[in-house]
Amino acid sequence: MSDPRLTPLAAALPDTVPFVGPETQERRAGGAFRARLGANELTFGPSPKAIAAIKRAAHDVWKYPDPEYFDLKQALASHLSCDPVHIVTGAGIDGLLGSTVRLLVAPGDAVVTSDGAYPTFNYHVTGYGGTLHKVPYAGNHEDLDALLDKAVETRAKLIYLSNPDNPMGSWHTSSDISAFIDRIPDTCVLVLDEAYAECSDADTTPPLQPDHPNVIRFRTFSKAYGMAGARIGYAIGPQSLIGAFGKVRNHFGVSRISAAGAIAALADTDHLNDVLKKIAQSVDRIFEIARANDLAPLPTATNFVTIDCGRDGDFARAVLQSLGERGVFIRMPGAAPLDRCIRVTCGPDDAMNVFAQALPVALETARTKK
Repeated sequence: MSDPRLTPLAAALPDTVPFVGPETQERRAGGAFRARLGANELTFGPSPKAIAAIKRAAHDVWKYPDPEYFDLKQALASHLSCDPVHIVTGAGIDGLLGSTVRLLVAPGDAVVTSDGAYPTFNYHVTGYGGTLHKVPYAGNHEDLDALLDKAVETRAKLIYLSNPDNPMGSWHTSSDISAFIDRIPDTCVLVLDEAYAECSDADTTPPLQPDHPNVIRFRTFSKAYGMAGARIGYAIGPQSLIGAFGKVRNHFGVSRISAAGAIAALADTDHLNDVLKKIAQSVDRIFEIARANDLAPLPTATNFVTIDCGRDGDFARAVLQSLGERGVFIRMPGAAPLDRCIRVTCGPDDAMNVFAQALPVALETARTKK
């Protein structure tokens, strides 16, 4: 029953949320997962130097964080070779997406995305009254031409694109993204989600142009840096847009502890290089497991592998459910035809062994249900 005091827009919103967390699923099942491979967290953990910095910062946790996040922005600016005025921090990319939509999308404004792309962005657009226009993927990739055509057709305020892509793990090359940016209408802003940019050595990241008036790029410490629980991300864009975040952002949205950990993580390049090796090894292992079960793993530039189950969405959902019953938490794309796949986060050997043991049983159970 809806509370009558809600605004008409809020009352009309669906009750669904973008994700059902693994903790919720564990409570429902009455036990913990044996392998947590569904949220694309970095299961290999953060830099020890980041943990040490967090512990030191804990002594000052009684203080509010610096609302300007001066030290963190200086570290990011040095890392990116840009001026700090082009950077804003927030509670992960999710929080920054919400601020972006709030700044740029009025009720009824058109916003373009792909059908099956990251659902939290859609959640924000709907929550602020924007009108979503979706285009299908082209195979396993977001369709750049279709996104642009739809943006022109609808006079869209925003285009959302993740590169590397979630949920498929695919990517467009840096030159393809640069060419795409050059074609964006002057009245439109590209929301370029680069959450997985650091997860591989694939050619996914075009040169940074922080002054470009039609692009805001989003990065996070949740993936390759292993700090998903710290909730810290940042956006890079023209000063006119980045400065406007100060009108709406939560000025204390990133904790003092999280900021300290992020600065240390950014500086620990040795740990990041070690993480990339572990991701690559785990990708190879997931490929082996999938192929041993006659499934088709898809190429990836992320810290997860999307596996084509070769049938329809009902079959893939049955596989996912059966894996969950066997203590393996994974996820899958939510829109057809992408939902023929399951998605497995990279992980250490013990988690991979659990997955390898559970997958053939889950597949057989799903086939029996069919």
